[in-house]
Amino acid sequence: MRFRRLLRRWQGAVLSVVGIVATVWLGFSGQLGLYIHPRYFVFTWVMAGIAGVLVVAAFALVPAAEHEHEARDDEGRWAWLWSAGSILIIASAVVGLLVLPPATLTTATVAKRDLNGSTSSITQSEANDLVGGDYSTFTVRDWSSLLRQGAGEDFFADKTATVTGFVTPDPSDPENVFFVARFIVACCAVDAQPVGVPVYHPGWQDEFPVDSWVSIVSGFGTNPSISSEEAIVLVGSEITPTDQPAQPYVY
Repeated sequence: MRFRRLLRRWQGAVLSVVGIVATVWLGFSGQLGLYIHPRYFVFTWVMAGIAGVLVVAAFALVPAAEHEHEARDDEGRWAWLWSAGSILIIASAVVGLLVLPPATLTTATVAKRDLNGSTSSITQSEANDLVGGDYSTFTVRDWSSLLRQGAGEDFFADKTATVTGFVTPDPSDPENVFFVARFIVACCAVDAQPVGVPVYHPGWQDEFPVDSWVSIVSGFGTNPSISSEEAIVLVGSEITPTDQPAQPYVY
């Protein structure tokens, strides 16, 4: 009964401690960027510090509850069920935040969001600024935005893209075309939007598993596929398997 009373009183504080420890660990291990935009790192650390102070204050200052009131609560028929639920919530938080390694977003998320949608594209003004820039430094987002803005074949004819991303199939022709993709994070992983550059490479599944990371050096050309909805693709590609970068998202 005493354990149940303590659990009820300190469940919120324990969950807060788990969240604080997870935040600090992600920050020191360099993995906080898997969840939020770097511009929010300092804010997150400050809030974690404030939360830590409040948790300490809670343990030190919150008075003990009246024993009679707690006893009546614990005598309810659902007391043990409530305790089991609390333990399950705390255990799930520990496993999810501290035990399981952080994971990046994958094709499963791409399927639920609009690849190269309007919210992931740069503006027309930004696209105009890219024209004439250093194409060797262009990211997946830059090239995908230029494609979406309608730059024609003449523009891409003499351009070579050097990009890195994960492999995700083209829904309109998954046998012959895949996208080399990344996620754009504006605030946090919850709002991440996928962008990608189409690659024509028949039988790609035999060489590059979905969600594996590749580096590509390739020129652009008309898409040979009669099924794909992508007009311009990377063709004649030099595709090299690679490890996921330390920072898999673009900002």
